[in-house]
Amino acid sequence: MELEAAVRGRRSIRKFTDRGVPEVIVEEILDAARWSPSWGNTQPWEFYVLTGRPLAEFKEDNGRMLEEGLPSSPDVPMPEAWPAALKARYGELGKGMLDMLGIDRADKDARNQLYALMASLFGAPCMIVACIPKESLVEYAMLDVGLVAQSICLLAHEKGLGTCIMAAAVRYPDRLRKIASIPDDRRIVVAIALGYPDPDYPLNRFERKRAEIRELVHWVD
Repeated sequence: MELEAAVRGRRSIRKFTDRGVPEVIVEEILDAARWSPSWGNTQPWEFYVLTGRPLAEFKEDNGRMLEEGLPSSPDVPMPEAWPAALKARYGELGKGMLDMLGIDRADKDARNQLYALMASLFGAPCMIVACIPKESLVEYAMLDVGLVAQSICLLAHEKGLGTCIMAAAVRYPDRLRKIASIPDDRRIVVAIALGYPDPDYPLNRFERKRAEIRELVHWVD
């Protein structure tokens, strides 16, 4: 697969089939992704791969805590406010997803069903959790995690797999830390759902949008 095709073709998958991902393929992806750049070659990332029973336990607990409305306390705080332009893009995406599924904004039950699907990683059979040492400066380590996460997603796409980078999977780090035996001195940053995409699910096929290049690029001559 050509690099540009991979970058343009990769998308967040929001429903996976129940087909398992062979361990050797996950290892191949992570083995290649570790060559991603990092500040001063520090390579601050560590990965915990959950499948089978541990993943099922996580999905059950994550869904239950979300349904009960338990306050989340992620190791990396989620933003509470966005600049107007970014907020508009975020809102447009949410509206488009609900429209694609035929869900009215006022239909709380239908929206909760979608949130429950999200809490269960959209049915993904594998989850990769990215962590960094707690003593690392978050700002630079987060950049490095973003780089390696992109590499993982592109490599998975090349192999016919789908991914979704999910903050919703790290809302309750204490429970995840216990299930995955993640040490207390590691900061849980984000998780990547990994599996084979369901090609018939609407949210795996809807038209994606990006800002025009003139909105993003400023030439200085």
